[in-house]
Amino acid sequence: MRIAIVGAGVVGVTTAYELGVDGHEVTVFERHSAAAEESSFAHCGLIAPGHTAPWSVPRLLPLLLRQWLDLHAGLRLRSLPGWRELSWLAAARRGTAPESWRRNRARMQRLATYSRWRLHELTERLQLQYDCSPGLLVLLRDERSRRRIAATLPLLQESEVRYEELTPQGARAIEPGLDPAQRLAGALHLPDEGVANGRQFVQLLRRKAEAQGVRFEFGRSVLPLDPGAPSTLRLGAGASAPFDAIVVCAGAASAALLQPLGLRMPLAAVYGYSVTAAIGEAASAPRSGVFDERHGVAITRLGERVRVCGGAELGGSHERRDPAALRTLYKVLGEWFPGAARLSGNCVTVQEWRGARPTLPDGPPVIGASGIPGVWLNLGHGGYGWAMACGSARATADLIAGRQPELDLEGLGVTRLLG
Repeated sequence: MRIAIVGAGVVGVTTAYELGVDGHEVTVFERHSAAAEESSFAHCGLIAPGHTAPWSVPRLLPLLLRQWLDLHAGLRLRSLPGWRELSWLAAARRGTAPESWRRNRARMQRLATYSRWRLHELTERLQLQYDCSPGLLVLLRDERSRRRIAATLPLLQESEVRYEELTPQGARAIEPGLDPAQRLAGALHLPDEGVANGRQFVQLLRRKAEAQGVRFEFGRSVLPLDPGAPSTLRLGAGASAPFDAIVVCAGAASAALLQPLGLRMPLAAVYGYSVTAAIGEAASAPRSGVFDERHGVAITRLGERVRVCGGAELGGSHERRDPAALRTLYKVLGEWFPGAARLSGNCVTVQEWRGARPTLPDGPPVIGASGIPGVWLNLGHGGYGWAMACGSARATADLIAGRQPELDLEGLGVTRLLG
C-alpha cells in the first residue's frame, strides 16, 4: 500500500518505521525542517508505565482552569475566549470519577508497558545507541506526599508494577547526589522504569526507516483533509498526492486536519516546560530519573546533560512563557541536586523549552481506524508520547495490515470519543 504519515514526531517516525518494515510504500510529511521539532523535542524522557496516568485528577484541573483564566486576563481579552479549552476541561472533569479514571489509567499503562517492550526489542535488534538509564525514584518531601503516594500503591500492585518503599537513607543510596540538607520523608523506587533520550531515538530510527525505503518530506504543510477525497493529501499551492491510506500523527494540528471529515477530536494543548544543561559535577547529578511528588517535577539524566521538566498550562502558544514556571524548575533542581548543572559561566548553554502536549480529556490516545475509509489515527498521547510511541506504532501497523495486534486495544479506539 501507498501510505502517508502526517507528522514526524516520535509517534509519526515510529509508525513510519513499522509500516516500512511491513513492506508498505511510506511517505512522511512534516511542516518543520526536521523530525521531533515539537512535542518530541525536549521532553523529560521518562519511560515509566507505572507512572503513567490520566491528568484528569481533581488536584490538577482547578490549576489548569486558574492558569487559563490568568492567560486571558493577561491578554486583556484581546482574543476570543478559548471555548475549546473550557469544553475540554468540562470533559476532563467527568473523567475524574474514580471508576472512569482507574479504567483509563489501566488502558494507558497497558499501552505503555507494551510500548516499553517494543522499544527494548527495537533497540536490541537494530543496535541503537542513545542516552538511557534504568530506574525512577519518586521523592516524598513530607507526610502529605507519603499519604498521596500510598493511595496509588494498590493500583501498582494491580498492574504488577514492581516498586519498593524506601527510607530517606535508602533513597540517598540510590541517588547519592541528593542534597543531604534537603528534607526527605521517604521515596518510592520503581526499578523497571527508566529514562531515555527520545529525540536521539527518533533521529536514529528515522535513518533505519529510510533504509527500509521510507521517504521524509520536510517543510511540507498539509491542508485539512477533503471529505470528497479523504485519502488524498492537499499540500498547498494546488498540489495534491493520492494514497491508499493516511495516518494522522500530527499532534496538536490533528484536530484541524480531521474536522472537515466530521471527526471532532477534543484535543487540547497542555503545555509543559523543560530546562536542559550540561552536568557540572558528576557526583552531584542524578543517576537516572527522579520525580518530585509535591511539585510534579521530573529531573532526569541524559548522558552528560541533566534535564528538569514540569508545568501544565492549558492553551496559549509556544512563544508565551511563564517565568514563574521556569523558576520552579530551577528551584526544584537546586534543592535536590545543587551543583549538578552548569547554569552560568563562560561558554555555558542552558536550553529553556516550552512545548505542547496534545491531550484528550480522558487520558488515553486514539489508535486505529477513524471510521472514514483510508484514514487512520495515532494521536492524543499527551505527555506520554515517548512512553507510548513504539507500542502505538506497532499496533497501528498491525491494524492496517489486517492483523490482530499483540496489544489489547480495548478503549483505545475513536468510538469511545464519538459514542
